[in-house]
Amino acid sequence: MMFRAGKKYSREVSLFEPIGVDKDGESVSLVDVIELETKEVLEDLILDQDIRELYEAFSCCLKPQEQSVVKLRYGLFGMKPRTQREIARQLGISRSYVSRIEKRALKKLGEHLKAE
Repeated sequence: MMFRAGKKYSREVSLFEPIGVDKDGESVSLVDVIELETKEVLEDLILDQDIRELYEAFSCCLKPQEQSVVKLRYGLFGMKPRTQREIARQLGISRSYVSRIEKRALKKLGEHLKAE
């Protein structure tokens, strides 16, 4: 009986037990490895949430022309990012007007995101 009980606990590993050495000669424990992966997952979740909020703000508080300029300028929805000059040529407006529209749209998005 005692042998079985000992065998059960022989496979347990401490999270703080050293599992190796990094390139600087510092010991690395299992908790270091797990913690690093958890941070990446958490950062990915936060980024996904931020992107979702940005797209919601994009669709609810920008006028169609502002949406077009921001979408083209920053390559949203799978588009290729374009310069203000290219956008101006495509929409038939001046480059400085594209700049003003972009600035106004970004200000609206910023205010909307701060309010949440």
